[in-house]
Amino acid sequence: MFRLMTYNIRHGGRGREAAIAAVISACAPDLVLLQEATDPRSVERIAQGAGMADWRAYAGQSLGFISRRPVDFAEWTRPRVSRHAFIEVVPAGAAVRVFGVHLAAVHAAWTERRRVFELRALLRSVARHQHGFHVLSGDFNTLAPGEHLDVRSLPLRLRSLVWMSGGRIRWRTVQTVLDAGYVDGFRMKHADAAGLTLPTPNPHIRIDYVFVPAQFSRRVAACDVVAHPQAAAASDHYPVVADLMLEKEDEGPSARAGEPREDVDDPAQARGVGHDAVERR
Repeated sequence: MFRLMTYNIRHGGRGREAAIAAVISACAPDLVLLQEATDPRSVERIAQGAGMADWRAYAGQSLGFISRRPVDFAEWTRPRVSRHAFIEVVPAGAAVRVFGVHLAAVHAAWTERRRVFELRALLRSVARHQHGFHVLSGDFNTLAPGEHLDVRSLPLRLRSLVWMSGGRIRWRTVQTVLDAGYVDGFRMKHADAAGLTLPTPNPHIRIDYVFVPAQFSRRVAACDVVAHPQAAAASDHYPVVADLMLEKEDEGPSARAGEPREDVDDPAQARGVGHDAVERR
């Protein structure tokens, strides 16, 4: 069994390292994908506090990770349309490839279009691994189809942006993932639970996800939002933890996970241009 956690630690985690480490330690993950991990010194302290052997983060880069064992491979790639690089991690001795994301924030129609552009760039990169077991996980900053956002619960600044963009948002990003042949790990395990992850003092939205290709859905043994007592003090996001079975073979045909079915809106994106490697280790 391999335990994956995705965790937005907010503003680099500065000043809250002990609380973040306590939440992580209580879950005993093998690998933690971090968002807003912009302060490498804080990430190092979190890794030490959680008893992790490996970590990597870079100043100004949102995505980072900490790992119970040294990883075999880690790479950051930033599409030109994306505010944040995405991260690709291969844990040592684990037959899984993990892709971490932090998509553009703000709930409005134009930022949802930008998230779709960012996601499609990631899916094109993932496509070369589409026949192996892999995971897409992180802060997608958007809702799944059919889930409700009470605009009145947003800060006034964000409510204004929603109404300026037409008062209605088409939640296309997560649908793009589902159309590409993935399943939502949390929703698969909790058909009726809200699974709210943001904000911790008064959660009203689920924007943190773990997706796996549909043909590997039975490898998701569990997927849960972590409601640890220190989570509210540690960050504005609750983390999500997934238990993944790595020993079973996939069975049956499936969609080509990693290849979006819908045409790309931007012709330049359709050609796959604009991928700049940020860091490779």
